[in-house]
Amino acid sequence: MSRVGKKPVTVPSGVTATVDGQTVKMKGPKGQLQFIVHDDVEVKLENGQVKVKPRTETNRARALYGTARAQVANLVEGVTKGFEKKLEITGVGYRAAMQGKNLQLALGYSHDVIYPIPEGITITVPKPTEITVAGSDIQRVGQVAAEIRSYRPPEPYKGKGVKYVGEFIFRKEGKKK
Repeated sequence: MSRVGKKPVTVPSGVTATVDGQTVKMKGPKGQLQFIVHDDVEVKLENGQVKVKPRTETNRARALYGTARAQVANLVEGVTKGFEKKLEITGVGYRAAMQGKNLQLALGYSHDVIYPIPEGITITVPKPTEITVAGSDIQRVGQVAAEIRSYRPPEPYKGKGVKYVGEFIFRKEGKKK
């Protein structure tokens, strides 16, 4: 049995939770989110807590119910605190800037990369070499950060590129004479 899945998710004050069949909806100060739970998992709202358990004892149901509980916990955290990912740009001439509702990235190409910011995501550029991606949906925040990183992932020789703050880049030694 999943140790994560056994724990109920407590709904804090200021957040309204509704469970309609397999759909879990959370509404809070940072917005509204919903998640559709898989059919092999049973979800209930009791006494201000969302409880998740497998409908059957199959391997699939047991694997999915811990994941479903983590997703519901992410909904609660998303509508109360929100999520953010920080990116760091390394390289001579590499920089980022906001251009209206777009993110403009100079990453060593012959042209600047223009990234349109999706709905529900806020991107800030405190310094030209730092990007902060924030939002209430953890999946969308991670996806946007991954898309920005994919324009120029860090390379192992000089470490140039876009990386997450705190990410370790394995460095290689260059050619020897």
